Amino acid sequence: MDLNGKVAVVTGSGQGLGLAYARELARRGAAVVVNDVSEETAQAAVAAITADGGRAVAVVAPVGSTETAQALVAAAVDTFGRLDVMVTNAGILRDKVLWKMTDEDFDAVINVHLKGTFTCVREGVLRFREQGDGGRIICIGSPAGQRGNFGQTNYSAAKAGIVGMVRTWAMELKKAGITANAVCPVAVTAMTATIPIFKPFIDEAERTGSLPDVIRREVGMGTPEDVAGLIAFLASDAAADITGQAISIGGDRLALWTHPELSETAYHNGGFSAEDVAAVWPGAFANQLETVGEKFPDEVLAAAK
Repeated sequence: MDLNGKVAVVTGSGQGLGLAYARELARRGAAVVVNDVSEETAQAAVAAITADGGRAVAVVAPVGSTETAQALVAAAVDTFGRLDVMVTNAGILRDKVLWKMTDEDFDAVINVHLKGTFTCVREGVLRFREQGDGGRIICIGSPAGQRGNFGQTNYSAAKAGIVGMVRTWAMELKKAGITANAVCPVAVTAMTATIPIFKPFIDEAERTGSLPDVIRREVGMGTPEDVAGLIAFLASDAAADITGQAISIGGDRLALWTHPELSETAYHNGGFSAEDVAAVWPGAFANQLETVGEKFPDEVLAAAK
């Protein structure tokens, strides 16, 4: 996975998952544009990368606007001469149940996650097309966008939207040799550490230095560094034929998310009236309904009680 000569932008890369991605890309030879809203955090990330022998520059700005997206691409081109990889990782949380979620809570999360992904990818693609030799789009999704999550109307909507955009971009950009994929990581971060079901295991990891197998394998949750290898792979020439995918990674587990598919069908000549639907539903659909939310092993549920 030699990334020498490649240049990557990683949004939200001052700490946590984004920093792990940026450091791994740099370790494998890529020059990296680091992004954060904190000058101190961004510069600390650049210092960590350069201390390891890598190359990095910081852009301090909130993701969402076209102006920030343009600044990120300009930093890559002006400092390192080109752009090859756009990793859209920046995100915030404003978790509340639906009836307590304000317009501001909703708009803030959608602006950073969904619009920020759109604006950064659009500017990246403009540069990729100008260069004429392909490119890599790696957008960070979430299991919440695939299955929903209590208290996360805004976040789940944004992450589902990101996967929808990635599927579309894979079609639109294929002729230009640009791949677009979504990565849905599950890792111990400042955000996940606040989730009650994981707290006993995270507390144990702080004491012992490791997460139990039930978390790393069955839940598929590990450290940010466990996710970074997939980012480097997707950025490399080895992933030139992989596009339009939603890939889950965490701990010791790597997996593909499927498309939503029609799981059961019924037909009625002339279409369905309300009465026709009521008649066919119990036999054809009642036992085929989809679940919502993440499903956890009994051992995890028991520990959280």
